Amino acid sequence: MLFEIRHVTHYVYDEPVRESVMELWMQPRKSTGQGLISFDLELEPPAQVFSYADNYGNTVHHFDVPHPHQRLSIVARSVVETYGRAALPERLEMDEWERLQADAVRGECWDFLSPHGLAAPSPALEAFARERGLADLRGRDPLTSVRELAAELYRALDYEAGITAADSPIDHALAEGRGVCQDFAHIMIALCRGWGVPARYVSGYLFTDREAGDRSDPDATHAWVEVFLPSLRWVGLDPTNNIMAGERHLAVAIGRDYADVPPSRGVFKGEAESQLSVGVSVRQANEALAQTEFLRMGAPAIAAARRRASSAALMDQHHQQQQQ
Repeated sequence: MLFEIRHVTHYVYDEPVRESVMELWMQPRKSTGQGLISFDLELEPPAQVFSYADNYGNTVHHFDVPHPHQRLSIVARSVVETYGRAALPERLEMDEWERLQADAVRGECWDFLSPHGLAAPSPALEAFARERGLADLRGRDPLTSVRELAAELYRALDYEAGITAADSPIDHALAEGRGVCQDFAHIMIALCRGWGVPARYVSGYLFTDREAGDRSDPDATHAWVEVFLPSLRWVGLDPTNNIMAGERHLAVAIGRDYADVPPSRGVFKGEAESQLSVGVSVRQANEALAQTEFLRMGAPAIAAARRRASSAALMDQHHQQQQQ
């Protein structure tokens, strides 16, 4: 399947800022199940863009706007092709649990076995697991266990945007009983790691299909989980929509949690209040070529940043995009 992605990010300041420095995780990955046909960035004000590969092989673009400006616009356009993936077995042997304890597996996946940042255990998570009887799922083989865990999270938590923020701990979503894909992914990752199953955060996009039952926001970035099973390698699961990651999931970056791979991260120099608005469009390429370009921009994610009464050299953080 061929997809065209357009991801627009606008920062607006109530008075000119003197400089902005940004990093972007927006270029889709190349993998056995996904090819990158094209990618380009359009910036306003214009800036020279550099790139590097981070520790997990993600492409990171970075730039500096070193002069006064009152708006910053970032438009990322991608064309991605996804390929049919081999069907997974219905189950694995129970000795897959023993393979997960092998030194080779633990060495290769160490970063994705340890608690980190927003994907970490807490008393609230332990209470949630007890109430839902999640420990019983480990009585099945690892593949069945993670599938049923994703289904249980789908049943236990409602999907609703605006309840949590980009930096919300998992306790917030657990207390509310609802959240967005970022929250679902962090909760599932923390639980899988607690079982000794390596799990990593995947940032990207989803070509949403309402008829198939997808409930995540089609006008936002998406996040899901990949778990490592020695017999299968990395397997993707989307607990927000209770589906396996497939041809409609377009991966951009992988990390330990959201903080490793936010779509945008940066700082600005000045004493201004700022607003962030984001719009995402994912369409099959043949539809994109036939239709007039359309993108719905969401309302500003944060109405006003805290004003910084500070020295001229102080850099304030740009708002980050929550994945929905």
